[in-house]
Amino acid sequence: MGNEQRSNAGAPLVPGERLGEAPMMRAAVQYRYGPPSVLEVSEVGLPLPGRGEVLVRVSAASVHPGDYFVMTGEPYMVRLVFGLRRPRHGIPGMDLAGVVAAVGKDVTVLRPGDEVFGWSTAGALAEYACVPADNLVSIPANLSVADAAAVPTSAMTALQALRKIANVQPGQTVLVTGASGGVGSFAVQIAKAFGAEVTGVCSTRNVDLVRSLGADHVIDYTTTDFTRSDKRYDVILDNVEAQPLAAVRRALTPTGILIPNSGRGGHWFGPVGRIVKARVLSGFTRQQLKPFTSIGKRQDLLTLADLLTTGQVTPVIDRTYPLDDAADALSYVGAGHTRGKVVITV
Repeated sequence: MGNEQRSNAGAPLVPGERLGEAPMMRAAVQYRYGPPSVLEVSEVGLPLPGRGEVLVRVSAASVHPGDYFVMTGEPYMVRLVFGLRRPRHGIPGMDLAGVVAAVGKDVTVLRPGDEVFGWSTAGALAEYACVPADNLVSIPANLSVADAAAVPTSAMTALQALRKIANVQPGQTVLVTGASGGVGSFAVQIAKAFGAEVTGVCSTRNVDLVRSLGADHVIDYTTTDFTRSDKRYDVILDNVEAQPLAAVRRALTPTGILIPNSGRGGHWFGPVGRIVKARVLSGFTRQQLKPFTSIGKRQDLLTLADLLTTGQVTPVIDRTYPLDDAADALSYVGAGHTRGKVVITV
């Protein structure tokens, strides 16, 4: 989107500029790649829902490391998708929760007034967002809007890794690194819901949190190296990737599955080198190294809604920021030590 928003009619609406009586909204916007200081809260044109879309009045949104990478434009390969010279979509954020304000043509499953949560492709850190109806489901009655906003991307990543990639079964042993983080905190709970014996790896200050999420065992990485113990795991979801692949493989059973899941890496290609290495190594061992990229799916969001409704999964919220402090929220996420999720209220 760069430095302009477009209404559904296609007229460019530049932040801070009113074209006639065009309705406006407040949003966190960026006109270039860079650190969190590039974000500023401005008035931009109110978007209009197109065919199959709904306009959501955003009550809360959450941010995760992926949002930070897109904001900074590093690793540089993200610019191939989000804009080479500047962000194509100048409003950051994907995950949101709020109330349907209006519906576009052909939308029948949602109505104005419905409370929903899901993911946006056009930026969530704003008072309103246009979202494909298929990207939204109803907020469970036992969840606040802040809790609901914390769920979509991180929880879907954990769900897809454990169910689709690893096919976790009751009685299997699962180890989750970064167990207190956004994806990790969901992964511990989802693996338990699937009947696995779960071990969480985290720092000293997060041991009690990870245990409260249902982990059967908790390893404090500051005192214990799980790759050097005698314990072997059927599945390892590595959200940190602080150890070499060869070391992590030592902690796998002979036919175990390792899922690398960190977006960090070099400035140019990020985790691509590690992903390629994992793919190559998989051809020479019975162990399965399966890096993957999560994709938003409505059915997975519905599955998560069921787990949330029954209390098998509960979001962990570290900090909450107002929209005006969106830059501080992204800065905190970028530091890489969040406990659960960071939520922005709108």
